[in-house]
Amino acid sequence: MLTGYRPTGRLTLGHWFGNLLNMREMQEEYEAYYFVADWHALTSDWQDTSAVRRFTEEMVLDWLAAGIDPEKATIYRQSDVPEVAELTLYLSMVTPMSWLERVPSYKEQREQISDKDLGNVGFFLYPLMQAADITIVKADLVPVGEDQAPHLELTREIVRRFNGTYGELLVEPQAVIPKEGARVPGTDGRKMSKSYGNAIYLSESAEETTAKVRGMVTDPARKLKTDPGNPDICPLHQIHRLVGDPAVVAEFDRCCRVAECGCVAHKVKMAEDLNAYLAEFRERRAELAAQRNLAWDVLQAGAARIRPAIDELMGAVREAMHVDAPVLR
Repeated sequence: MLTGYRPTGRLTLGHWFGNLLNMREMQEEYEAYYFVADWHALTSDWQDTSAVRRFTEEMVLDWLAAGIDPEKATIYRQSDVPEVAELTLYLSMVTPMSWLERVPSYKEQREQISDKDLGNVGFFLYPLMQAADITIVKADLVPVGEDQAPHLELTREIVRRFNGTYGELLVEPQAVIPKEGARVPGTDGRKMSKSYGNAIYLSESAEETTAKVRGMVTDPARKLKTDPGNPDICPLHQIHRLVGDPAVVAEFDRCCRVAECGCVAHKVKMAEDLNAYLAEFRERRAELAAQRNLAWDVLQAGAARIRPAIDELMGAVREAMHVDAPVLR
C-alpha cells in the first residue's frame, strides 16, 4: 500500500483528521510505503523551490510525531529513487497524450490556480509520474479519495498497456477506500487550506493556535450574543466536536441555540481544548526535532530498504525494452 504527500508547507489540522490518522492505522494493516513527493512539488512550485528541503524535513517530523513508525512503514523521499524518473520516461512511451489530457484535475487546476504558471510539461506529466511512483514499489493498493480516482484508473490503464507490450512486469494497483476523514473547516469557514491562509498548523505554538481561534468566524447570522446561533454551520463548533469533551461540546451546542452563551467564551474553551489535544504531538515533535538529522536518517533508511526490489524491477523493465547493458564476452 502506497501513499505520499507533496512537501509544499507545514501539515495542518485538516491533514491530521483527513489522512494522518488513517496512515497511522494503515501501517498496522498493510505493508505500507509513505513517500515525500518532492519532485511532484516541483511541478507546481518550480518558480520558487527554496523551501522544498525544509518542508521535506518538517513533514517527516510531523509524520513521526503523529505515530508513523519507520519500523512498520517504509518512509522515503521520491528524489532518492532516481529510477522513478526513468520509469516515468518508459511509461510515457506507451501513454497516449489524450489519456493525460482527459485527467479532470489537470484542467481544473489550470483553471483555478491563477498565481502559478502551470503551463509546464512537468505539471502535464504529473499523473504519469504518479503511475511510476505506484508501480516502482509494486504497490497493489492505493488509498484514493474521489478526486484521485481518475489518476489511479489512468495508472491501471497504463500498466495494462505496458504489460501487454513488454510482458507482465508491473503490478496493476487496486483502490482501497480509506475511512472517511473528518472535514475540517478553516478559520474563515472555508475548507482548511494553506493556500487560503486559514490553516491551523500542527507544529505551531499554543499561542499561535489560540490567536487563530480567537479570530475564527462563527455563525454569520449571529450578530449579537442575544441572537440564537446554529452550531451546525459554525466552524468553531465543527472543530470543537473533533477535539473536545462530548459533554462540554453538547452544552455549548445547546446554549448557542438558545443564546445563553456567547462566541467569545466558546472560543476560549475551544482554544484550550485544541491545545490540550495537540499537546502530546507537539511535545513529541519538539523531542524529535532536537535529534540532529533524524528525518534525513529515516528517509535514507527507507530508500535503502526498497533499493533491492527497485533494482530487480528496473532490471527486468530495461531488459524487456532492450535498453539494458549487453553482456560482453
